[in-house]
Amino acid sequence: MDRLTSMSVFVKSIDLGSFAAAAEALEISGPMVGKHIRFLEERLGVRLINRTTRRQSLTDFGRAYYDRCRAILAEAEAADALAADQLSEPHGRLRVTMPVHFGRRCVTPVLLELAQRYPSLELDLSLSDRFADLAEDDYDLAIRTGDLDDKAGLIARRVARQRMIVCASPSYLDSQGEPQEIEELGRHSAIIYRRSGRVRPWLFPQKDQSPIEIMPVGRLRLDDLDAMADAAIAGMGLAWLPYWLVRARIQTGALVQLFQGQPEFPYDVHAVWLQTPQLPLKVRLAVDALAAALPNYMK
Repeated sequence: MDRLTSMSVFVKSIDLGSFAAAAEALEISGPMVGKHIRFLEERLGVRLINRTTRRQSLTDFGRAYYDRCRAILAEAEAADALAADQLSEPHGRLRVTMPVHFGRRCVTPVLLELAQRYPSLELDLSLSDRFADLAEDDYDLAIRTGDLDDKAGLIARRVARQRMIVCASPSYLDSQGEPQEIEELGRHSAIIYRRSGRVRPWLFPQKDQSPIEIMPVGRLRLDDLDAMADAAIAGMGLAWLPYWLVRARIQTGALVQLFQGQPEFPYDVHAVWLQTPQLPLKVRLAVDALAAALPNYMK
């Protein structure tokens, strides 16, 4: 007998509670189920199931063997799925959660192009700055910017790096002067980004050292990046923003980039998904597409 097939029959009989139920589910005879179990027991030299006329129960060894068989069968199915992926296209619903502005400007165009390429793929996209729980909220994929929480059961892949810059309007610089050194930022009004009640420092890389941290000080706090850029154009202060967000405003002269020529802090962007024996094809293709396309949006 084939050992893997016998393991599958053994696991099914335990999952369903009886040889008869396993036989019906597997479309084989009841005696054949018994033959598969006896084959395993004879091969192992130990009893797996205690059987009486009324009930069956796992032995202590049978319980441990059952757990290992389930893991082995799951790995075998995952291995078979690798070949199936090579011959198939993604289908079904792909649920993705992402930050509002980065999602709208950068992530959504990439995923829309992916959906155009694969007609059987459905997209369910959520644009929110709230950190969703992938398991509880039933998301296949999350796009996260900045530092990641060290959470068990999650896999992350960096798909892009945002260039963070300091910018201000010409009118603000005319009235308040342009800072020449990073240490001068503390003497200027800042437009502060606050999400979930938390204010993060502005970071500036140093060679072979930890980044310089400047805690912004100002009277304007926002949780919307576009609104921050608009406030900077209105002359309300300096803003620390992703370059891709303000690129057009800088090109038109509405904003001025400060500290040009100095290294810019690279703010990481990750794709995050739940750990699984076999990554679904739709998720793998989405992550690969984002890793290939997003860096072009960051230029």
